[in-house]
Amino acid sequence: MDNWPLRIEKSGKPRYLAIAECIAQDMKDRVLLPGDRLPAQRKLADMIGVDFTTVSRGYTEALSRGLIETHVGRGTFVLPQHSFSDTGDERRALAHDLTMNAPPEPTDPELLERMRGGLSAVSNDLVHLLRYQNPIGGEIDKEAASIWLSMRGLVPNLERIAVTPGAHATMLTILTILTQPGDCILCEDVTYAGVKKIAAQLGLRLVGVPMDGQGILPDALETAISEHRPKALYLNPTLHNPTTMIVPQDRRLDITDVMKHHDLPLIEDDAYGFVLPDAPPPMAASAPGLTWYIGGLAKCIGAGLRLAYTIAPSARAGFALENGIRAVSVMASPVSAALATRWVLDGTADQIRRFIRKEAAIRQDIAAEAIIDADFVSHPHAFNIWLRLPENVTCAVLMAHMHKHEIGISPESAFRTLGHQDRFVRICLGGRLHRKALPQTLAHLNNQIWQLSRE
Repeated sequence: MDNWPLRIEKSGKPRYLAIAECIAQDMKDRVLLPGDRLPAQRKLADMIGVDFTTVSRGYTEALSRGLIETHVGRGTFVLPQHSFSDTGDERRALAHDLTMNAPPEPTDPELLERMRGGLSAVSNDLVHLLRYQNPIGGEIDKEAASIWLSMRGLVPNLERIAVTPGAHATMLTILTILTQPGDCILCEDVTYAGVKKIAAQLGLRLVGVPMDGQGILPDALETAISEHRPKALYLNPTLHNPTTMIVPQDRRLDITDVMKHHDLPLIEDDAYGFVLPDAPPPMAASAPGLTWYIGGLAKCIGAGLRLAYTIAPSARAGFALENGIRAVSVMASPVSAALATRWVLDGTADQIRRFIRKEAAIRQDIAAEAIIDADFVSHPHAFNIWLRLPENVTCAVLMAHMHKHEIGISPESAFRTLGHQDRFVRICLGGRLHRKALPQTLAHLNNQIWQLSRE
């Protein structure tokens, strides 16, 4: 509520109405949750610098809108909302897939206000942004991408940079450039589920390379190249999804040495690299001429943008990528690209990234305190944990016991290239799941694991 005075002043509406709208907006942004207690009227009046009567009228307005309820002697509380507007906003929010490994959503009021300001500024050019644009972004968008990529130590020429429609579509496009149906692609033995779906869609053979706690084994990569003659290698080396592993720099160099020896292209999915404060350099830095680098914005800013900042291994490859994007998606969304550019240039994107980093660490601490009856691996800045199930507990049974709780659980088989063993599950801690609900949800998960393991 620290930013309410500014929001009330900027609204231009009677202050009591602006107070009710601040409550509604904070509920929509999940800053205020059902059951939260609002300040007493006199206390709120002092906090936001208005008189008692104005706050009283504001609460009465919020009460009439069904936003809050008041209990004499107990206070004023936020009510559950089934629909915030007639545009279906809440139904759209509730449709969010909790099994996606999404970042924690911003809740800081000042940051949310800054994000809205960027969206409002972009809307001033809305007609132009609804036209067809360059498939891989305009010059200003590429310049913003270059600034963002420089945080990972990457400074390619603009002709190698492309603003593409999300990491998933970008991978599909790159694989259409590099492969034909029936070709082989190498990846981690446990890998991002999305690349499995893309390979199946394109009719590619996906072969997993054995790995240890530091990534794929260089000797095993050598063997796989000799046996399968792959067209490319796909890796997610930083905060690997789902295991949260980080490939150390010496292993990265060993892998790129093997790639260079065999002239094997790499698709580097750096979805989480921007979240870490101290991530190893991308593999693209040591093998730029072989690496298609994808710096997706889904994990470090927001998945709804559907954008990635992509680096082709050469200007010629960049031209092929442009033609591929034109064929697959026509273009990246100009509205999203303009918003991302605005946020990068004015510092909002970095603030979002820092919020996500901080919030992810808090949620990892909550998980460490709540889950004491099962082993799991994770990282302080990951959005998930990789939990080992007890011998007699299956993923399906655990999911059935957790169906009334908002939490995303995915089986190991979703990530394995071969086999269907489900000794591990990925538990997602971000997305729409609010931090306030997390301790109780994870405590229930822990209790279910404990009880099931003894049956």
